[in-house]
Amino acid sequence: METKDKLLAYKIYFALGALFIASLVVSNLIFQKFFYWDFFGIYRFEISVGILPYPLTFLITDIISEIYGRKKANQVVTSGIFASIFSLLIIYVANSVPAIENSPVNDELFSKVFGQTALAVLASMIAYLTAQYIDIYIFHFWKKVTKGKMLWLRNNFSTFTSQFVDTFAVLFLLCSFKILPWDLFPKLMLSGFLFKVIFALLDTPLLYTAVYLFQKRFNLKRGEELVLD
Repeated sequence: METKDKLLAYKIYFALGALFIASLVVSNLIFQKFFYWDFFGIYRFEISVGILPYPLTFLITDIISEIYGRKKANQVVTSGIFASIFSLLIIYVANSVPAIENSPVNDELFSKVFGQTALAVLASMIAYLTAQYIDIYIFHFWKKVTKGKMLWLRNNFSTFTSQFVDTFAVLFLLCSFKILPWDLFPKLMLSGFLFKVIFALLDTPLLYTAVYLFQKRFNLKRGEELVLD
């Protein structure tokens, strides 16, 4: 690979990684707001707004897995975990310092919004780390089995499995930490998983488009990965 192509590949990789990390950190900060979505009158979703960036993160790791390989995908996931921990430390410090009398956001309001973030981030990190590594492992397992064919299969099968693990684990931990009541578990579990499945199906054309553009730009064969190291 020529130097200019390698530099471009690295720039795209870092951009995808930055988008992944930003989505992960934001989802941990906004999780306490819940909303509903009436899906064409068929089903009423009741889910946290923190779930909104999640489909994007799995799309990104699938793109990186397909083009850059398993090692690079795992590196992005690990970086996201460190970013979450760092953001948690910043929030802890911000929550511990007293607000001035005329502060637009007082201590009580700030603690109400971010006070439970520590346990939420811990629960999210445990669930998310497990789910993402499962997603990457299954993706590459099916890539090997299908010899680089049937991208739709490894994309959806890996995402469905990992999203179920993530949804179940994070809700179980949040209920165990008494951040959420147990009676909400079944409804949030069903809504969260179905929401992620729908968007996993919707992002398949986006994955195919991204892979096609990479293959065309870097002259990659089907299933071939960029070697940057």
